[in-house]
Amino acid sequence: MGLLTIGAFARAAKLTPKALRLYDELGVLAPAAVDAENGYRYYDDSQLARARLIGRLREIGMPLAEIRTVCDLPAAEAADAIGAYWQRVTLDTAARARLTSGLVRHLSGRDDTMTEFRYAAATDPGTARDTGEDRAYAGDHLIAVADGVRGPYGAAAAGAAIDALKPLEGAGVELLSAIASAVTAADRTVRDLSPEEQPATTLTALLRGGSQLALVHVGDTRAYLLRGGELSLLTQDHTWVRTQVDQGRMDAAEAAGHPQRAILVRALGAGDTVEADLALRTVLPGDRYLLCSDGLHTVVPRDDLRETLASATDPQQAVDRLIARARAAGAPDNLACAAWFADENP
Repeated sequence: MGLLTIGAFARAAKLTPKALRLYDELGVLAPAAVDAENGYRYYDDSQLARARLIGRLREIGMPLAEIRTVCDLPAAEAADAIGAYWQRVTLDTAARARLTSGLVRHLSGRDDTMTEFRYAAATDPGTARDTGEDRAYAGDHLIAVADGVRGPYGAAAAGAAIDALKPLEGAGVELLSAIASAVTAADRTVRDLSPEEQPATTLTALLRGGSQLALVHVGDTRAYLLRGGELSLLTQDHTWVRTQVDQGRMDAAEAAGHPQRAILVRALGAGDTVEADLALRTVLPGDRYLLCSDGLHTVVPRDDLRETLASATDPQQAVDRLIARARAAGAPDNLACAAWFADENP
């Protein structure tokens, strides 16, 4: 059998030409030949098995970067990798089920397990800079971290972002709409600091109402949750290298050492309008939350973050130890972190 056009191959594989073009761009499934004059893609029927496998893996939700790896493995190893992926999905589904149960308890008025949030925040200029553009805040209902982009208005931008959220502290507001409005106002304030200099800042914050938390995030500051001994990253970095990883063009190791890893694709004060991630979460007794700037999370390994949060007797001890660990690791950038410990009733 001869080569198939992209349309014929798509029909045989039960995929779309658009999907095949994407798989080619990301190195998941390259065509057998490409016409040098018109760029038309052609496929061999021997590629159908791989194409159908890709389609089935996409149906179960596997990311393309992981599919590329699985498809290059021998059959037995590929089966093990698919099984491991589905185990992760199952564990995540179970975790979501627990969160849903907690949310139902809260909304039905049966959530009386939590009495107190303990909190602390700290900043440090690091070892290589005389000034600091990072800001952190912690209160009973709000914790926030912001990292101002370097320049004459970096610190002011970070401070303005957090100050815009402080009026929400203990105000009994509708969480998501309130924090979304506050971030919009913060974006306007940052832009007004100096239209010529175009200041910008990241912002990651948690706003609490009862056992519910609203998470807002823009930039590469991060939010972590320690629950049941496991540390989870609640945010995704809005950086250029992160987009390359998501598109399968770069792996995590390459991104971590890339010279452009700090380039932001989203920030307050940048672009035409602010685009922040918003999420609603349910607190469980014993949860420990950490917000930090990239000056900390890029030099303190994730296992050290987990161990420090787990072993600390209170939030102040946690943030102090994390700052100390970052400085011991060189701390070439400013540092900021804030922590919440959700205590159980005795």
